[in-house]
Amino acid sequence: MDRLIAGLKQFRTHTYPQYKQQFEALADVQHPRVLLITCSDSRVVPNLVTSADPGELFIIRNAGNLVPPYDGGAGGEAASLEYAVAALGVEHIVVCGHSGCGAMTALLDPSLAANMPSVQKWLELAAATRAAVDASTLADADRLSRAIEINTLCQLNNLRTHPSVAASLARGNVQLHAWVYNIGSGAVTAYDEANERFVELNETLHPVRNHLAIAS
Repeated sequence: MDRLIAGLKQFRTHTYPQYKQQFEALADVQHPRVLLITCSDSRVVPNLVTSADPGELFIIRNAGNLVPPYDGGAGGEAASLEYAVAALGVEHIVVCGHSGCGAMTALLDPSLAANMPSVQKWLELAAATRAAVDASTLADADRLSRAIEINTLCQLNNLRTHPSVAASLARGNVQLHAWVYNIGSGAVTAYDEANERFVELNETLHPVRNHLAIAS
């Protein structure tokens, strides 16, 4: 906690002055263009990885970067998603997984969450990911990295079940993207729908346009 308090002082005295005008402009309004859905993992730092300034990213974080399918309820993910799309008018939604994801590791080896019933229940939302990996002939060493990729695609499909997203997609107002961040190398790959694989992300963003049949 002392480290955080020292960090707050550092922010107030050194960092904040550099962004003073931006924060003053953002004090009463925000206009982010991107909704980023990513993992709660402490090693994933969205603004650092993307070099995004304050006000540029609207972020949803949870274990495994999961998007519960729409069921008419008022869960935190659904509410944040609806607000980002319907109220803020974001133009891009990115689901970003990452290497070494603990949620995906526990998904593939349920014994790791044996004493965590809430985690077990939450990971049921990634059942399609587990099924696709289990149906594959992947070597054990490749199962986790593939699960991380497949999971981002499954969440894009779940996004399409939300009325606000479906309506915005129909109007051509929002685009969907699936990314994977490699913690060790700093590289980010993105799903290339035309070639059905993840490729290193370059300056051009190619949205994922279709509902995806998840292949193993």
